Amino acid sequence: MKDEKKPRSISRRDFLKDFGSGVVGSSVLIHGLHGAPAKEKSREEQLRPLENPVPLSLVVNGKKVELMVEPRTTLAEVLRNDLKLTGTKIVCNHGECGACTVLLDDEAVYSCHMLALDAAGKNVKTIEGLLEGEKLHPVQEAFIEHDGLQCGFCTPGQIIAAEALLIKHRTPTREEILEGMSGNLCRCAAYPKILDSVVAAAEKR
Repeated sequence: MKDEKKPRSISRRDFLKDFGSGVVGSSVLIHGLHGAPAKEKSREEQLRPLENPVPLSLVVNGKKVELMVEPRTTLAEVLRNDLKLTGTKIVCNHGECGACTVLLDDEAVYSCHMLALDAAGKNVKTIEGLLEGEKLHPVQEAFIEHDGLQCGFCTPGQIIAAEALLIKHRTPTREEILEGMSGNLCRCAAYPKILDSVVAAAEKR
């Protein structure tokens, strides 16, 4: 009888090669599912001359701001790149996740999904604008006290959305909170704690 073939032993090199291919394949799959991360303007792009700039005047966190912007510039880009208010996060850059949420005349809006020129003459409030000197806003305090965050990246948008909700409803019901916060995604799934935080913030206010 012929000897049965013995199972081929796997060398360290073969294992690493196969494992590496699997990781790359998984990365490509995940990348395709979630899309490429949003890219902010590079240093070179920020320093290049503006194309067809137009004047923009608006009020940001209680201060009047006047600057020149390209018509295609989003409100999020103006806040982060020109005014250095980096608490407003750009994540999806498609107006879907809510991380870039700011208040526009006390209404929650996705700042990555609107042109800066559409905010002309209006009042914009960012997460930085909720502070009173060194004192935290009641909503900010509530999120800290009730652990309404995990990685914290979406938290500024969550807090601004909560403030917009509480401006409309001083004592919101659970259903009103769920509806009012539904436009803000948390990839860490901290939703129960976020809900608790908004309830506590309503009591503080």
